[in-house]
Amino acid sequence: MQVKALACEIPWQLGIPLSRFSTDELAHEVIQRGIVASISGSTLWRWLDEDAIKPWQFRSWIFPRDPAFEEKAGRVLDLYQGLWQGKPLSARDFVISADEKTSIQARCRRWPSLPPEPGLPMRVEHEYQRKGALCYLAAWDVHRARVFGRCDAKSGIIPFDRLVASVMKREPYRSARRVFWIVDNGSSHRGEKAASRLRQRWPHLILVSLPVHASWLNQIEIYFSILQRKLLTPNDNTTVQELASKILLFQARFQEIAKPFQWKFNRHDLAQLMGKLLQRSETFARSA
Repeated sequence: MQVKALACEIPWQLGIPLSRFSTDELAHEVIQRGIVASISGSTLWRWLDEDAIKPWQFRSWIFPRDPAFEEKAGRVLDLYQGLWQGKPLSARDFVISADEKTSIQARCRRWPSLPPEPGLPMRVEHEYQRKGALCYLAAWDVHRARVFGRCDAKSGIIPFDRLVASVMKREPYRSARRVFWIVDNGSSHRGEKAASRLRQRWPHLILVSLPVHASWLNQIEIYFSILQRKLLTPNDNTTVQELASKILLFQARFQEIAKPFQWKFNRHDLAQLMGKLLQRSETFARSA
């Protein structure tokens, strides 16, 4: 237990000039501290690997800084559950999650990729030539599992408005009672100015903005992660036009099997998370 506790500490805070422990460095440290007389790296690794906490793993995160974070995020979570201002959505209400995936590069490998062979994985040439970049704008119908998208040279108000028009001009959105568009704080769809601009053209469109640093609550990001994993990794395209064609073909293929994402995070979970973050911020403030 002492070894596991030490492995979960941040080395720098213990006066050790490391960001993370390796097994060899951790083994050296536990011996130096007299926790054990000797230990092998393999034994130490087995102890840690069997435990629920994995101290060698880490991920980046951003602490919420919007004072109305819970209120703004809660509206979006309600929409995912089919609610708006405490009332159920009707059959003529629709929820769209939208965003841009910017600066997707067309990378042409200097040598063709080689297919897998017995005992060898697929091999992709490390060096490549840049053949340009594009922006992929997409919208996801949360409850009907429909995806709409287009490729443009760059992001901005005009490309985003083209995406909105491509959705709102078709049924059932054209004659819907309300169409809620969930977006982050990108410059092309941020704030009341953007909401007013879109509402003037589409009176039944309601723009719902997430708080700052809350893209993880935007369901379109799940689709983007699938696109990145299944199509864009590895990236091997001779032209930006070829890249755009592949993205739109993937979109059509994904649509054939698409189902609503099994979203489970709700207002109750959000309240618990905000409570934990409040405790951490108070602890940090006291220690500072």
